[in-house]
Amino acid sequence: MRDMNWTQVDIYTATPAIDLISVKLQDLGIRGCMVQDAQDFQEFLEQKDGKWDYLEDGLMELASSETCITVYLPEDAQGAEMLAAVRAMLEQLKQEDTEKAYGRLEMTCTGIHEEDWANNWKQYFKPFPVGKKLYIKPTWEEPTEAAEGRTILEIDPASSFGTGQHHTTRLCLELMESEINHETRLLDLGCGSGILFIGGMLLGAKQAYGVDIEENAVRIARENAAVNRLHEEAYTVECGNVITDEGLTERIGTGYDMITANIVADVIKGMAHLFPGFLRDHGTLILSGIITEREDEVLETVTAYGFMVLEKREDAGWCAVKLQKVSSAKTPCASSYPAGSK
Repeated sequence: MRDMNWTQVDIYTATPAIDLISVKLQDLGIRGCMVQDAQDFQEFLEQKDGKWDYLEDGLMELASSETCITVYLPEDAQGAEMLAAVRAMLEQLKQEDTEKAYGRLEMTCTGIHEEDWANNWKQYFKPFPVGKKLYIKPTWEEPTEAAEGRTILEIDPASSFGTGQHHTTRLCLELMESEINHETRLLDLGCGSGILFIGGMLLGAKQAYGVDIEENAVRIARENAAVNRLHEEAYTVECGNVITDEGLTERIGTGYDMITANIVADVIKGMAHLFPGFLRDHGTLILSGIITEREDEVLETVTAYGFMVLEKREDAGWCAVKLQKVSSAKTPCASSYPAGSK
């Protein structure tokens, strides 16, 4: 068996953000991290009862170094998914950090250049079937016999989240396929590579609207939509944050038949109040990206806005849930602006 290669990812931040980022990394499935906090070491040096005669120069330098959180990601398709998710998480924090208390929120990769990552892990990304209807393959591979009778979804995630190999994405696609018909209007929140809204349209959805906080993800999603020959007038992809941008929520509009949100627990909870306004009555909400430890708290938040759980699926510590809107709720996004408009 081939030995797994690992890449060191250093996240540069500030002391007030350490706990927050550590929790968010856990929500992404990254269970362990190493923290180097300059403030902690400075406090150690200033202890009045400290007794030492000599400290190595390298230790003294820690007091003036930048606070850093280090994680190790496997050099494979799953690692690439995690890297993209970490990048998106840092982008989200930058938008929220209006007081600039969290430091520069940048990351670097050691052992491999970040720009090379997208090519190195491609050897692990092979075609595979999902659910009963779809067959996902990277753009650089040919379909196998397993594609027979299935709809082929071609994807090149580049530096964005969404190969379909991650448990959260597969669970979403499996829950979606029985709900899609030729009248379905789909809203994909946190679209990443576009794999969910593209999959939805290939399964027959009439219209789709994809949203992501990263410009790079939006560009990649549009490229993947083109590769799959989707009609441009049938979908819209936009960069923005639905939680903070009221103009974006107005442009997205309302009356959708389905929402997909494969993000993380805290973001899902933060946008829960918007789901009822985006969906028609009895519309379907599919949530994923939730570690099983946080399933209950996420569902408690979402169901309080008039949703009923229809189905839950778990795989490798991740949870995906299908819910139905069962009652109307007052929200700030009750616009009638048509989805799919440019």
